[in-house]
Amino acid sequence: QVQLVESGGGLVQAGGSLRLSCAASGTIFSILFMGWYRQAPGKQRELVATITSEDIINYTDSVKGRFTISRDNAKNTVYLQMSNLKPEDTGIYYCNAVWGPRASWGQGTQVTVSS
Repeated sequence: QVQLVESGGGLVQAGGSLRLSCAASGTIFSILFMGWYRQAPGKQRELVATITSEDIINYTDSVKGRFTISRDNAKNTVYLQMSNLKPEDTGIYYCNAVWGPRASWGQGTQVTVSS
């Protein structure tokens, strides 16, 4: 089983930046397909960004040009750099890891963007 621990959330004004981190343990990090998801109040969880073991990256349209996902295999960590934040980016951000048929989720970190 893979354990994931997110950090870096907080309260920021619109236009500001935050960097989320997700530290993984329990398996070989470099083989993991990693992703960030978010869930706003009253809404379903949605995909934000993903990065494969070969650094192939995908973003949802609403964050393209503002968010950057990256991974450091030496530190077993995936990051989400968020810039030009908007109030609609508010939500709980979850880290996700997939390996073969299995998946794990972190506990989530709250991001609140004030207008």
